[in-house]
Amino acid sequence: MGIVVIGSVFVDIKGYPLAQYIPAGRNAGRVQQVHGGVSRNLVEDIANIDLHPTFVSLVDDTGLGTDVLERLRRHHVNTDYIRRVPDGMGTWLAVFDNNGDVVASISRRPDLTGIMHILQEQGDEIFQGADSIAIEVDIEDFILEEVLRLAEKYGKDVYGLVSNMSIALERRGQISRIACFVCNLQEAGLFFAEDYSSFSKEQLLPVLQEKIRQAGIRRMVVTMGDEGAVYASLCGELGMIDAPKVDVIDTTGCGDAFCAGVTIGLTYGKTLAQACEIGTRIAASVIATEDSVCPRFKPGEFGLDILESRDS
Repeated sequence: MGIVVIGSVFVDIKGYPLAQYIPAGRNAGRVQQVHGGVSRNLVEDIANIDLHPTFVSLVDDTGLGTDVLERLRRHHVNTDYIRRVPDGMGTWLAVFDNNGDVVASISRRPDLTGIMHILQEQGDEIFQGADSIAIEVDIEDFILEEVLRLAEKYGKDVYGLVSNMSIALERRGQISRIACFVCNLQEAGLFFAEDYSSFSKEQLLPVLQEKIRQAGIRRMVVTMGDEGAVYASLCGELGMIDAPKVDVIDTTGCGDAFCAGVTIGLTYGKTLAQACEIGTRIAASVIATEDSVCPRFKPGEFGLDILESRDS
């Protein structure tokens, strides 16, 4: 079964300026439509390490939904637990500046109730065979609770990332039950109700250590863009990591790719520091590609000793 990813699929509509971006101006440019969504990005990034993950999700009952399924299968993602339903996918509309950063966006979230039906009917077989679970913590509360129940039943670690921190704020108790929580600097500020926007890695590190102790969060990693990331755990793991210098094309999906690396590393026996190193390598590959998908790697490139007896 490999790593099991649970969450949504989006269609991303991206606009890029051809000349210098002018806020509130009429910018000539190009528009691109690609498959997206935090969880869909995550599972594809894991698949690009040749790890054959499983995706539990929904797609539209349209040709676009078929396109999503076909692409996932080409990347060797197990799609047996994806259901086709009307309006099963969300939409994200974004405009980028000349640095590849999002300057404006609007999103429409899908109804993910169908994922609960999958878990109720097939959750035991999914979790029993999983190496670990990765999920958007801002998913519907009852779905997250069922995932945590099944994970605890079968002794599986759950790794969390976030697409909407305003919703994730309501999941504090559940986040304390997961193995590692990954978010960016702005999201960490919202989560802990403080402003970290001017913090350096050195300033943030002791703050993060104290905050996770107070909140009872087992492990937490905070990404800081081109500054890198900081990480801390209740077991005493603590440190900073620099971001590789790359030519930025599109920062979309960078955080998802980093979380994929952390999930992969921790699932297969790496320390938190080593897992973050894997995350930075995968994220750097995503930033430097136009469709936000990293090149394919082999597990051995990251020093991962993965048993070949896993289901593929």
